[in-house]
Amino acid sequence: MPHQLDADAVRAWCAHALDALGGAREEIDAINVYPVADGDTGTNLYLTVESAARAVDAVFDGHATSGPGSRPGLAEAVRAMAHGALIGARGNSGTILAQLLRGMSEVFSAAGDADGAGDGDHHDDAALLRRALRRAVESAYEGVARPVEGTVLSVATAAAEAAEVTPGDGPAVARAAHEGALTALAATPCQLEVLGRAGVVDAGGKGLVEVLGALVAALAGGPGPARAAAAPDRAAHDWLAGGCPAEAAGTGVPADDGPAFEVIYLLEADDAAVARLRARLDALGESLVVVGGDGLWNVHVHVDDAGAAVEAGIDAGRPYRVRITHFGSAATERTRVHEPVQRAVVAVVPGEGLAALCDEAGATVVAVRPGEPPASGELVQAVRRANAREVVLLPNDADLRHTAAAAAEQARAEGVRVALIPTRSPVQGIAALAVHEPGRRFDEDVVAMTSAAGATRHAELVVAERQSWTMAGVCQAGDVLGLIDGDVAVIGAELAATAETVLDRMLAAGGEMVTLVLGADVPDAVADRLQRHVRGGHLAVDTVVYRGGQHAARLIIGVE
Repeated sequence: MPHQLDADAVRAWCAHALDALGGAREEIDAINVYPVADGDTGTNLYLTVESAARAVDAVFDGHATSGPGSRPGLAEAVRAMAHGALIGARGNSGTILAQLLRGMSEVFSAAGDADGAGDGDHHDDAALLRRALRRAVESAYEGVARPVEGTVLSVATAAAEAAEVTPGDGPAVARAAHEGALTALAATPCQLEVLGRAGVVDAGGKGLVEVLGALVAALAGGPGPARAAAAPDRAAHDWLAGGCPAEAAGTGVPADDGPAFEVIYLLEADDAAVARLRARLDALGESLVVVGGDGLWNVHVHVDDAGAAVEAGIDAGRPYRVRITHFGSAATERTRVHEPVQRAVVAVVPGEGLAALCDEAGATVVAVRPGEPPASGELVQAVRRANAREVVLLPNDADLRHTAAAAAEQARAEGVRVALIPTRSPVQGIAALAVHEPGRRFDEDVVAMTSAAGATRHAELVVAERQSWTMAGVCQAGDVLGLIDGDVAVIGAELAATAETVLDRMLAAGGEMVTLVLGADVPDAVADRLQRHVRGGHLAVDTVVYRGGQHAARLIIGVE
């Protein structure tokens, strides 16, 4: 049964795209030879769409809490999708995909706003989709500093052109766009020399074909089209034999001898500042893509001087979520062949200090960036990086339980035996790591680690951002909140004094060891005061202090 182009269709599109890219991820990674052969295009596209899907789900969840019958409109759903893709975009292809989605969302959103409630009752789905695909291409070309044919841009253009000349309803136009993209994808080895030499199609273009196939599934109400081949024999043979059509002569763009670093960051800046930034970064490097708008941008560039690229962003506005990848080390790590180890631990931790501590203990670490919880795809990547037959996964955050469960399921589907220990705090993860013994049987090791984590009570001290009702009473902005096992138990005015009260409450139930994890900018004097407080009131209790460097919690406390 064909579906109307509304908020439900947008949500279904995200879900289908995530499934399709999840299934094609490894194949897309394997054919990633342009602009840098770093083998991560499929993963980057998956993570970009996962961020978009999470944003759309959040909109639906928000309406669900508003009461029965409350539902988002088309405009709200597509804005969430575009924003989620923008803030979660990874790599060159992920950034371009985010801009394609943003271009489409501009058209969908305007139609939803025109409908009033945004339920999609009043617009022509086919005409809307044609306009959206055309705007997507225009938007993507605006974001890419030096467009190259034979890439995802060519595939997107072919999809829009096929849609424009196809009559029928929305599903028919979506199918035509997918078929046009598929044909263009097969021709990419004739357009880009590096693809022809490798005998593969463009990785980003293949990812876009998967996303368009998901749109077909969402609108048609059935399974998506068959998956595109990564190496079309005819196109690769044509190039190698010199038989490509003259109008599709290969472009001799090098793929390997480029800049050393990939730099990506989100940027808050106005349009004029971004225009200056584009010119500055274009002179510094290549593969420049700057996408976004309305004051928020995603910047992607390949450079030899990563510091200069970040400084350019600082001059333009406020860059954050900065990611710098060294291509050489990444490629070396990916091509290195290792025999799988028997067992590994993957731990999610906030702060550089905690990351270093867990790394020293032998864990594969997923470092949490401030305000940016890891996606399930990142956890799956960490499981793969651990290269083990058996993996113990420590999420160390109650809010990550669903993300970690999804990652564990995907890793199990890939043949890895995964045990998820539902640690709710980094101190529980530290306790579990302390008793980890790879030489034990897997089940025995998991039981011991689970027991150690469960025996560790945890607390966090955070600063209230606004007035709010809590289980301990009303707090004001700037108050220090002591959360014990996730619930606000103490409200205070000063960090150390509030922490002393929290410790006394926790130790009233007994304990032998206190772990203090200091957040970023918390002075050592706070730890010294708390150690003296424990020694003075609880003689048989030992205290250990770590400088965690986390930002969200000023102090994390564990009591075993």
